[in-house]
Amino acid sequence: MAALSDKLADAYQNARPRYPIDWFTKLAARTGQHKLAWDVGTGNGQAAIGLAEYFEKVVATDINEAQLKRAVKHERISYHHTPKELSEDKMVALVGGDNSVDLIVAAQAVHYFDLQPFYNIAKRVLRKEGGLIAVWVYNDLVISPEVDAIMKRLVDSTFPYRTPVMNLAFDGYKTMPFPFESIGMGSEGKPIQLDIPHKLSLKGFVGFLRSWQPAMKAKERGVELVTEDLINQFEDAWGDDDDVKDIFYKAHMIVGKLSSADIERHRKRFESNCVVTKLKDSNNSAVIASVTAAAFAGVAAYCAYSARKNT
Repeated sequence: MAALSDKLADAYQNARPRYPIDWFTKLAARTGQHKLAWDVGTGNGQAAIGLAEYFEKVVATDINEAQLKRAVKHERISYHHTPKELSEDKMVALVGGDNSVDLIVAAQAVHYFDLQPFYNIAKRVLRKEGGLIAVWVYNDLVISPEVDAIMKRLVDSTFPYRTPVMNLAFDGYKTMPFPFESIGMGSEGKPIQLDIPHKLSLKGFVGFLRSWQPAMKAKERGVELVTEDLINQFEDAWGDDDDVKDIFYKAHMIVGKLSSADIERHRKRFESNCVVTKLKDSNNSAVIASVTAAAFAGVAAYCAYSARKNT
């Protein structure tokens, strides 16, 4: 996501909806444990707050410092700035280590990621037994027939300025790779469709438009799509400027888990770290596990998991 100015970050926070609590209820009910959740691309913490109701600890990360400054504080949430140059191993350690996360959530965010490195990290940190990953995006909003007609023209005008990742969002993740096994809540190419109710004022709506990524990308190329004339059209269609409307965003979600093949690959990877060395002397023998310091906690957890599976 492009970095937002302080003013636009405020507009982003005010216009974006709160995710329905029943989403988090359903996701938490499907995870094996409730120790740790990771909200990746947290923005200002909208999803992290929902996760904190069900998980003992939430790690929330984002590349955008302006957003994190406005993140909603909570005793069970730790926010972290994660610059692009952060290595895979450091990200894994920051989140909690290999085989540590019960639920990964990427809300309105995953299409901005470099997908392959992200999925590699997700498969490492996700708990191999009972862990889930959920991604969702909202790509349209329904306000009123008059406002929606103008919005459609604006959406169509963004086409020349959209990046491939933006098109993933506009397509509702139907064309996005998602290399995880379905649990019946959407799958690669077939996300489930959901509605997000929200209340929005005209001022909030205009803030949404001005912080909207396609419009910002067009502006970077010298084209202003959200013109004063367009705003006047929206104002006329809105009606009373002080009217706060009940609207809803159209959302698309996919939830998955590690496949048996993924788990087997990770088992083989970790077996090389769970090397047993017998130290013998004249009186006894000891067994130690040879692991790297950075991955100790995750490797230890996975070794314990493997031992349980083999007994």
